[in-house]
Parts: sequence; C-alpha cells; structure tokens
Amino acid sequence: MAKILIVDDDRSIRSTLREIMEFEGYIIADAKDGEEALAILNKEQFAVVLCDIKMPKLDGIGLLTKAMEAGIDTQFIMISAHGNIETAVEATKLGAFDFLVKPPDLNKLLITVRNALKTNSLEKETQQLKATVAPANQMIGESTPIAQLRETIGKVAPTEARVLITGPNGSGKELVAMDIHRQSNRTKGPLVIVNCAAIPQELIESELFGHEKGSFTSAIKQHIGKFEQAEGGILFLDEIGDMSLSAQAKVLRALQEQKINRIGGDKEIDVNVRVLAATNKDLKQEIAAGRFREDLYHRLSVIVIRVPALAERKEDIPLLVEHFLKLVGQEYGQPPSRVTPKAMEALQKLPWTGNVRELRNVIERLVIMSGQVIGDAEVKRYAQV
Repeated sequence: MAKILIVDDDRSIRSTLREIMEFEGYIIADAKDGEEALAILNKEQFAVVLCDIKMPKLDGIGLLTKAMEAGIDTQFIMISAHGNIETAVEATKLGAFDFLVKPPDLNKLLITVRNALKTNSLEKETQQLKATVAPANQMIGESTPIAQLRETIGKVAPTEARVLITGPNGSGKELVAMDIHRQSNRTKGPLVIVNCAAIPQELIESELFGHEKGSFTSAIKQHIGKFEQAEGGILFLDEIGDMSLSAQAKVLRALQEQKINRIGGDKEIDVNVRVLAATNKDLKQEIAAGRFREDLYHRLSVIVIRVPALAERKEDIPLLVEHFLKLVGQEYGQPPSRVTPKAMEALQKLPWTGNVRELRNVIERLVIMSGQVIGDAEVKRYAQV
C-alpha cells in the first residue's frame, strides 16, 4: 500500500490525519516540522506528503523547495489554515500537486490523495516506458569519433544555442537531435521532427506555421503548425537544405523575432522554441548556387555538429551489429541471432555507403535469410544487393 508522510507542528492534526489515512489502508509516518520531514524523506520513499505551511524551523514552502531541489520523488499536498491564492500559486509553481485549506473537507482530501497517487503511478510508468524505448534511439559506439560527438552534445545540449547537424544520409543525425533533447533543459517539452524533404514545397509553410480555416481551397479547418506544436520544446528541421526559399524566409523571421503568423491569419503568435536543423548537403555550396539563404545559415549554425560516416568508425560495427541483432530479435519474437567471427570481419570490410541505416537493414535481411547463425557465406550472399 502507498506510504504517506504527514508533516504538521500540531500533534492533534497529525493524529487525526493519521487515523483517517490508516483507516483507508495507507502506511503512515509523521513529522512535527520541515527539518524532521526532510531527514525522513532522505531516508525513505513516500508516494505523498501532506504538508502544513506554517511550521517552526523549516516551514512547508521551505520543505517543498528543498525536496524539489534534491530530486525527491513524491507528490506534495500543501495544507494550511492561512490559505490564500498567493500561497497556493507559490506552492504549485514550486511543484506541489495541490493546495487544501484547513480544516480540509474529508472527501476532497481523500480524492486529492488518490489523484496524487495516480499521477505518481503514471509518472513512474512513463519513466519506465522511456527507459524501455530509449535503447532503440541511442548512439552506439565507443570509437574516438563517437566519443567526441558525445562530448560535444554534452556541452551543447543544456544551452539554448541553435545547432546545425551535418553528415551523410543514414549516419544518425536524428539520433543526435534526440540526444540533445534528452540532455537539454527542454526535455519535458516536446521534440517535434519535420522532414523538410518529405513534405511537398507547396505544403511546407502550412506544415511549419499552420493555417486558418478558409485561407486556401483545401483549408477546411484551422491547422496548428509545427512551430506551435513544439512550444516549450525543440523543433528539429531535418533535411533543411531541401526547404524552399520562401519557407526559409519565414523560418528566418521566426528565429529572429520568436513570432509566427499562420497562413491566412493576421495575428502574430509568440513561440518559445529551440530550433535544431540537419542536412546532408553542403549549405555553403547551396548558398553559392542561390538555393539557400546565407542569413538563415548563420542563424542556424551557432554550433555545427558533424556526424561521422560509418566508414570513419568501423571499429563500432561489432557493437552496432549486436545492438541490431537484439532489436530485430525482439521485433520478430525470437532469440538474437549469432554472427560468427569471420562474418563479423566480412561486415567490417564492406563500404557501408548507406551508413548505420544500411547496416540496420542488412542485419534484418541476414536474420531473415540465415536463421540463428550468420556466417561469412551468408554475409557475402545477402549483405549487398
């Protein structure tokens, strides 16, 4: 059953709340002030804290602040006879789940506790899901180029700097964007990915900035664009070298002013978005050819991160192969296949012009065609088509 910590300097209130919560089947501990509660929270894990505001030594707001700073995983429900809107707002801004006024209505108290427990459970499930999904979207390798790439990401991610990610097709530019998002201060916000090469040029502006109903023939309802969808998070513009010049001009304005206009709309909309971009093209050559705006290039390339081709880090191929064998095995509901040493040598000698993406596809093909053991004969037969 869930554990609840009751924090109040009034012994009678602590006793009353304990009786109520224990009757509901919860495991209860209590503390007479914030200092005692903080010591308990540092030793034990609680799902919910019922916390008074006005207390000697360390008050409820102080306890909430210290708990949030320490990363203590619990839901705070603040309770005070001195309830007012300002205190409630301050508590919720600091991370409290809810705020109740003394004496709390019993039904409201129990409902609030149940809701806090549900929220706590959902947050844990989300964390577990992220931990399960993450391995499929991580950079694999221990080579010097990958180590340098990770180091650069670690320095850049916590900032608000715009990043231009370059590298050949299939090298993992999107994984770099995902890693930046995971390590950024915007990790709780969305990561919205736009493949500029996959969207018809006549639709790219509507996709990015949205449109109002009736702004063009097929605009039968309002559409919210990717800039607004990425509010508070990161917008990743993949293959930005394929974007039309007119769309580039609007992206430049959005970056300069942090404002957009939906197509067919007069209202300026403020946007709080960090922009990452990627390309497999040489944008300086595109600028010289008149296909890419130089001013946009300089806006996007505060930091330039180059993702190495697989041919530059062939020592990572064994790790990548093992990683993809596990993923493919999971997808097909079977144990991972095994690659013989000679087969691994053969894989490392291939040119891999399609980079990591090509390697992933080849491993899946080999698993399907070879079965549980993949030898060098199978690599020679199926690896290149």
